Amino acid sequence: MKMKEKLFKRRKIFSGRAVGFSADEIILPNGQKAVREYLEHPGAVAVIPFIKKDKIIMVKQYRYPVKEVTYEIPAGKIDKGENILTCVKRELGEETGFIPKKIKKLLSYWPTSAFSDEIIHIFAAEQLAPSAHSPDEDEFIETKIVPFAQALRMVKTGKIKDSKTIIALLYWAAYGKR
Repeated sequence: MKMKEKLFKRRKIFSGRAVGFSADEIILPNGQKAVREYLEHPGAVAVIPFIKKDKIIMVKQYRYPVKEVTYEIPAGKIDKGENILTCVKRELGEETGFIPKKIKKLLSYWPTSAFSDEIIHIFAAEQLAPSAHSPDEDEFIETKIVPFAQALRMVKTGKIKDSKTIIALLYWAAYGKR
């Protein structure tokens, strides 16, 4: 069965600093037209930073869209033309004040493929060396060193609700252990 949809006409609704929105008129496999509204995103990285074999650094911050303080692994948007590993090092340094000597890619996933082209690349980082801690001027972040087992309990009890963090922690628990 043919499934691919083809672009007929693109309509840019909004183009912001971090994301954009489009409403594309497309041609369905049966020849009919439809509209697909979606968020455009340059992609992001997320990293589980192991400060010790069984302890990780998490970040605590207020997230305006959900109106809550969240616990997350460090993460951030990939800048245009930026290498993914460079982004991992930059974000980890900005948010935690550490630079990794060892980085391992775990997986990549689409958080919401039904209405966004965002992809998140998840990594684990070890052998952390201190560096300058310099969050973006609009980021107010608190770092917290957490035993990995406690982070898993925080997922189980609903204290961690962030999808990239949940996916990363559960992936590491299932497949990433040394």
